Amino acid sequence: MAQLPARDVSLIAGWFGWARRPPPLVDDALWTAVRQGTPWLLALDEVRAARLQTLAARFLHEKTITPLGGLSLDAHARLQLAALCCLPLIEFGATGLQGWSQLLVYPDAFRVQRSHVDPAGVLHEYEDELSGESWDAGPLILSWADVQADLAEPDAGFCVAVHEMAHKLDALDGAMDGTPPLPRAWQRLWATDFQRSFDAFCVRVDRGEDTAVDPYASESPEEFFAVASELHFSAPALLQAELPEVAAHLQRFYGTPPLPLPL
Repeated sequence: MAQLPARDVSLIAGWFGWARRPPPLVDDALWTAVRQGTPWLLALDEVRAARLQTLAARFLHEKTITPLGGLSLDAHARLQLAALCCLPLIEFGATGLQGWSQLLVYPDAFRVQRSHVDPAGVLHEYEDELSGESWDAGPLILSWADVQADLAEPDAGFCVAVHEMAHKLDALDGAMDGTPPLPRAWQRLWATDFQRSFDAFCVRVDRGEDTAVDPYASESPEEFFAVASELHFSAPALLQAELPEVAAHLQRFYGTPPLPLPL
């Protein structure tokens, strides 16, 4: 069954049969090696680590991991990627993996072509360099170099795998709006608190203030949620200090953040 926090009601009964399929197993020795080399995993208590191991095994069974640009990923790297992507699902459960089937991994930051039409009707085209991307009903894309950089500084406030998985969770209810699927009463409270925090943060960014939270969070409600999700796992004290209402919701949604430990 989907593992929303115990006091909350499961959302969509049609998901349950999929979530109850017996998961495949991950070799315990390999899992131990991955935990030892991944600060957020090493910091988990044994109950939550075991839950994550099961989720990572399901990820490897359900998703195709495709390295690009000459990158090679061994079993250790693949399990590490699966575990990082599943960190936001420890409480939510395996239903958070629905709706997509492929993880693409570039060696480094990758370029994508962008375009937009400004208010005057003029089309602008440009290249954007990304460390990760999440497509609606499509693949999740990560830069392996950026994943490794996050692991090298686990308390720096960044985790691209969590950021992009937050977008996948956001999209589960059919709208990319910074609100994942939640019981109705909680959804209303979440929307109110997140909107208030987002609006106040945008005012600070627009004033040119030097914010402790990455100003990219002001781009949209969905980016605000994704950036805050990174902070929950990698800089929870900063999130609590800067955005206390958001921090409270994310602790309820994701569970207690693991405290990164030095390798």
